[in-house]
Amino acid sequence: MIKKSFLVSASLLAFSLVANVASASADQWYFYVKNSSNSTIKKLLVGEPNKTWGFFDIGSGITPGENTKIVWDSSTDNQSCKQWIKARFADGSESEPSYIDFCKNLDDPIVFY
Repeated sequence: MIKKSFLVSASLLAFSLVANVASASADQWYFYVKNSSNSTIKKLLVGEPNKTWGFFDIGSGITPGENTKIVWDSSTDNQSCKQWIKARFADGSESEPSYIDFCKNLDDPIVFY
């Protein structure tokens, strides 16, 4: 009887952990970026007003014509929703910064030219 009770408790705990992980994944904030320029985006820079710029790890970059989904890291959970974003391109140029409310999942891409 004790063994059966333990198995039921362990199963409920495992289900609870899986449900919490699934919920956390579903709550991640994201946005899309479309590169409409002729140069690869090498960095996406973001910053709260009057603060220094941080950046997303975008690997080797976002190639011209590419549309990609970017997910915010949980380390940013205590930051402001409204932040500036700009792109730095392989040719050394930068886009004009845009002021975006990232507390909404943005299904329409932020387009960089």
